[in-house]
Formats: sequence, structure tokens, C-alpha cells
Amino acid sequence: MADYCIKRRVELSYEEAEKRVRETLSEEGFGILTEIDVKATLKKKLNRDFRRYIILGACNPPYAYRALSAEPDIGVFLPCNVLVYENEDGTTTISAMDPVEAMKALGNELLDELAREVKERIVRAIDRVK
Repeated sequence: MADYCIKRRVELSYEEAEKRVRETLSEEGFGILTEIDVKATLKKKLNRDFRRYIILGACNPPYAYRALSAEPDIGVFLPCNVLVYENEDGTTTISAMDPVEAMKALGNELLDELAREVKERIVRAIDRVK
């Protein structure tokens, strides 16, 4: 099975990891368009307790524009979801969809190239969370 996400566990608190993810994504040209607090949502909708877990909808406008210009339906993959969630041992996991894997099914060389560039930026951002 192919890896569908870029994933890293860090020795940071949830709060610090989330803060650093936002900073490093910004440094790579990504803004946060959406935020879903999964813990709060599950509590509200199901009255269930869950770990701290946020889904950040990250977007790099120049790449999004190029992708949408090449394939209007590519919007179903946007924005790029980046997860930050706490682990039981006090560490935090950062995970993001691998755009290269996501684009493989489309067979569009332009999108394949864009996906490689976006992946490089996401990997750099995640790797700098320390």
C-alpha cells in the first residue's frame, strides 16, 4: 500500500506543535483557510470525548491557481489538509495528505509536477517543526 500521508511525531506539546505548524506552513507560502477542531466537534455532535485534534485547511494560492487552471475539478482536493493531534505519550503527530499520491489517479503531468512542488514545501514545513 502506498503512503497516503506525510507524517511526523514530535516531542512538543500539542499547543506548541500547532503553533509551529502554522508558522512553518506560512514560511512556505501556505495560509490557513479552514480549521476544524475535531475534539470540540465530536463533543458537540456526539457528546464523545476525543484527543486534541485539529484539521488545518492549508492553501498556497499560486499553486492552487495553477492547479485549478489545469483541472477545474481539482478543487475536491483543496485545500491541503494538515493534521495536528496529541498522542497518549505526550508527543504530537503532524500529518498531511501526500499530494503526489493524491494526483496519481488523474494522469495529468502538469498536476503531477505541481504535486511534487507542493509536497516539497509541505515536507519542509513539517520537518522544521521542532
